[in-house]
Amino acid sequence: MTKADSRIATLMVVCVAHFLMPFMMSAVGVALPAVGREFSASAVQLGLVETTYVLSASIFLLAMGRLGDIIGRRRIFQWGLAIFTLSGGLISQTWSVEGVILLRFFQGLGGSMVMATTMAIVVSVFSAAERGKALGIAVASVYAGISCGPFIGGALVSSLGWRSIFYLCVPLGMIAFAVATLKLSGDHVEAAGEPFDWRGWLIYAAAIVALIVGAMQLTAGVWAWLLLVAGVLGVLLFLWFESRQRFPLFNVALLRSNRVFALSNLAALFNYAGTFGITFFLSLYLQLVKGMSAQSAGSILIVQPIVQTLFSPVCGRLADRYPAAQVATAGMALCGCGIGVAATITATTPLAKLFVLLVLLGMGFALFSSPNTSVIMGSVEPRDLGVASGFSASMRTLGMMTSMIIITVNFTLFMGDQPVTPATQSAFMHSMQVSLLVFSALCGVAVFSSFGRHQPVLER
Repeated sequence: MTKADSRIATLMVVCVAHFLMPFMMSAVGVALPAVGREFSASAVQLGLVETTYVLSASIFLLAMGRLGDIIGRRRIFQWGLAIFTLSGGLISQTWSVEGVILLRFFQGLGGSMVMATTMAIVVSVFSAAERGKALGIAVASVYAGISCGPFIGGALVSSLGWRSIFYLCVPLGMIAFAVATLKLSGDHVEAAGEPFDWRGWLIYAAAIVALIVGAMQLTAGVWAWLLLVAGVLGVLLFLWFESRQRFPLFNVALLRSNRVFALSNLAALFNYAGTFGITFFLSLYLQLVKGMSAQSAGSILIVQPIVQTLFSPVCGRLADRYPAAQVATAGMALCGCGIGVAATITATTPLAKLFVLLVLLGMGFALFSSPNTSVIMGSVEPRDLGVASGFSASMRTLGMMTSMIIITVNFTLFMGDQPVTPATQSAFMHSMQVSLLVFSALCGVAVFSSFGRHQPVLER
């Protein structure tokens, strides 16, 4: 197989994996009511179906990026596909909600193994001149999965039942695994022979568990806030511990001495913290304030990921022609403007304004995501690519979690224990507007972080 064929095969298998992971996330969300009816599951149990996956992925992302550097990214990627696919097949056969929750943990493990290595694999086989375009296509496949999940998932659940979603996971996962086995050449092992930092990982895992569990239970009482604080302190302990290790799980020097890497990841963290909650709010707004059905609301909200899917490859090519950091900064500024406009939404806002807003956000995300990833991956030495990929994915997850914490806190302050219903519309609108103002400010921090790293990065 020629070098060009190898690159195409690599990008193809990464795109299949990138489509599959977010597709399953968004499709499972549609299937939760059907799962609840079949198993008579509580709201807490249904929440755990999603939370357990996010928790598992968050715990293992950084570790899997480091293991990829030590024993081979292709190997970790293949094992991750196998675990993800097998777990999905087993979920389709389970007969209790507890079984679904347990298997979703293992599916999160497999997903973390894939997502922690894909970007490093792409960067390893594409030159700096082609990297932006390749990453743009890879990111576009993520948005395609997000876009297709609710529609395909909803159709499958309606016609064949919720288990059919997990049946679909099996052939897609098997195709990706087969292509990875047959076509991917080379197993990049820049840190071969170095030990894995198990103690550092245990500290990190405990801190992340405390952060996520505390964040998800903020309305439960003081103990949840204490757990959240313990999680923050745990992250600081992890960074201190890693700075004293010869072979750390995470190379703290990347944050201390690599300004581009540190500020690019900080920009990603604040980007997701400032933008993840917008879809959550608009979904509730369209249904509870505008009186639309779930299907009609979904048809409007899909505008954003479609725009992202279409423009991500184009924006990736822009990052090859112009400084990627500048392209990403422009995208982040566009996102900040979009969120600022969203904060002015009222009960009488016309739908045309929402369409313009979603297109604006989609363009902003497309301009930011793949160029920012290109900057991150291009700012480290080859031996740190796996760690950089895993850390970048962790910033994305933690940013999403931060966004939901902000929403939870504002709901608690302005709505108390009241459910989101037409009767509480005024309190909901106030909560949404305040949250969006906070999100806009976070986007401003992301723009500042993104602008601050404008300097040449390593070209390999």
